[in-house]
Amino acid sequence: MIELRAGDVAVDLVPEIGGSIAALRLGGVDVMRSLSDADLAAGNVLGVASFPMVPYANRIAGNAFEFHGRRYTFQMNNPPEIYNVHGTGWLRPWAVTESSASAASLSLEVIEPGEAYAYRATQHYAVDADGLTVAMTVTNASAETMPFGFGHHPWFDRDPDVTVQFAARTFHLNEPEVVIGERIALPPEVAFDAPRGLPERWRCSDYGGWEGPATVRFPGRGVGLTMTGDAVFGHLMFYADPGLPVFCVEPQTNASCAFNRAGGFDDPDDGVIMLEPGASASGSLRFAPFRLDS
Repeated sequence: MIELRAGDVAVDLVPEIGGSIAALRLGGVDVMRSLSDADLAAGNVLGVASFPMVPYANRIAGNAFEFHGRRYTFQMNNPPEIYNVHGTGWLRPWAVTESSASAASLSLEVIEPGEAYAYRATQHYAVDADGLTVAMTVTNASAETMPFGFGHHPWFDRDPDVTVQFAARTFHLNEPEVVIGERIALPPEVAFDAPRGLPERWRCSDYGGWEGPATVRFPGRGVGLTMTGDAVFGHLMFYADPGLPVFCVEPQTNASCAFNRAGGFDDPDDGVIMLEPGASASGSLRFAPFRLDS
């Protein structure tokens, strides 16, 4: 584990577990769900505070897509889910290329037979007294132009008094098997433009036209977290299951299932990034914890 510190902000990283964040704390108080000792020992990436999504974010519906006359196929990678999800970066160990008291750089190369994507990725984590910045870069290492996307996948504790707030313009309807489908104007009943508690029913929704910030508040803990991102991060995935003690608000570049949707590659609102061989795409996310007024 790599420990980064600046003022009251503390960030722990676990490079070998998907290049992930293990904890983000303000004055010793968790503002993300922290990695437990048991999950650390087991190498369980589903127990981390946040993991990177690369070379695409969220699901590949049907475990396949067609691009430039070629069909690319994928294997389910998060059973019991039947579809490939979140790319491959979260399931690989990352190498530490630089490390100091307040910053660390991680890198990953995936060039393997049988993989649809060949790519290189980096994450630069930098902590200051006001929060954490994560700069992400992905490079197409294949000989073909390919569609890409990336993002981060924070997990938050489902405190009874937690609230979520963010602005978005559009909303994607759900289809069977957790497939994200048609984009519509954002219905008021599912909007989070004002602070609101978690829904009582299961939700897994893609919000488009996100321009930040997204804020999670934990009144009982006396802390909150604001997430902002570069313009390339145009989508938020919101996941909340009343049967689980956690929920997710995930900044990402591409809409979930965009690679399978008719016109998704050509629709700028779906956020798919086309990279020629050797080309790169980058973007930074900011995670700023704060104290709530008592």
